[in-house]
Amino acid sequence: MPSPNCDARPDNEAPELLVIHNISLPPHQFGGDWVCDLFLNQLDASAHPFFETLQGLRVSSHLYIRRDGSVVQFVPFSLRAWHAGASEWRGRTCLNDCSIGIELEGSDLIPFRDAQYDTLVDITAALRARYPISDIVGHSDIAPGRKTDPGPFFDWPRYRARIGV
Repeated sequence: MPSPNCDARPDNEAPELLVIHNISLPPHQFGGDWVCDLFLNQLDASAHPFFETLQGLRVSSHLYIRRDGSVVQFVPFSLRAWHAGASEWRGRTCLNDCSIGIELEGSDLIPFRDAQYDTLVDITAALRARYPISDIVGHSDIAPGRKTDPGPFFDWPRYRARIGV
C-alpha cells in the first residue's frame, strides 16, 4: 500500500539503522485498517475521539507487522519513510535518512505474538543481508522521553537471540 508520506533518501545513503515501533489505533485496540488509513492519509478523524489528535499528521513506516504476522509495506526501503521524528542515535540526527522503520501492531500494555516475532526475525535477516544494518533499536532508544515503543513487552533478549546479536 504505497504511502505518500515518504521522499528520497540523501544521495548515497543506505539504511544502516533498523527502528522498531509499536502502534495500535485506537490505542490498545487491534485489527481493522485504522493504522493503514493513518499511513495513507485517509484516517477519518470523526471515527474515534482519539483520531482527532492525529488530524493532519503525516507519518509512515516501511513495514507494518499485524498481530497474525502478516506484513503490509508502505514505503520501499530505497526511500525515506517518516517514522523516526525528532530523534538522535550515536550523535546523529535526521534518522529517517539512514533507517528502516518497522511498526508492530501492539501497545506498551500487551505482549506481542509469536507470529510477529517470527515475521520480524525473517525480515531482519533479509534486511541485514541486503543493507549495511549496524544497529537495531527501539523508537524509545532514539527519542527517549518522547517515545516508549516498542514498549516493555517487546522481548529484546528473545529477538536478539533469534537474529544472532
